[in-house]
Amino acid sequence: MADLTFSSFFYGTLMHPKILKRVIDNDASHLQIAPAVLLEHTRHKVRYADYPGLVPWPKAQSLFDRELTQDERCVRGTLVTGLTKKDMVRLDNFEGDEYSRRNISVHPLQPLIDIIGYNIASDDSSLVPASPPPLPPLTELLPAVAAQTYIYNDVNDLEAELWSFDDFIKNNAWKWYSKDNPDIAEVDRRAALGTTSIVVEEVVA
Repeated sequence: MADLTFSSFFYGTLMHPKILKRVIDNDASHLQIAPAVLLEHTRHKVRYADYPGLVPWPKAQSLFDRELTQDERCVRGTLVTGLTKKDMVRLDNFEGDEYSRRNISVHPLQPLIDIIGYNIASDDSSLVPASPPPLPPLTELLPAVAAQTYIYNDVNDLEAELWSFDDFIKNNAWKWYSKDNPDIAEVDRRAALGTTSIVVEEVVA
């Protein structure tokens, strides 16, 4: 019987393939990736942090004094398939107890490709199009697929400002795939000790 694998939607630091490979501690040759969009969620700056937190739109409404547009209530990220249980334990320990892993439905925007063939320019610029194409009408999106994502637990720690992957690439990405990043060093430490996941997995139908 084939080993169980997982599909995840990444919307923050783990959208960057270099960071994903560093966190799971392998070359990701078993994974496939595609751009994707998650509807009716918002992605916010976490106070005093480089990384974002994602919450369902009904929970985020309290952060705003206006109604968001449909596009603002859509989060673009990456769908990654083929993740192993070992990968997931490392990912859970990277995300930490600020997040819960939950089932969601996400719409791919392009076909999946092997992540090992995903080209990255030396300055990371290939990850963020200068002018990303607008989302198609919701009725024209590809069918949603089942995946999991990391939902931020405490909306009170989030800023109303929506988090920008473009800004992260320009200003902070290099910190996260360096050998000295403390968050990833903690993942390595827990793996060496054989500790299990510290993320609460909330499987919501």
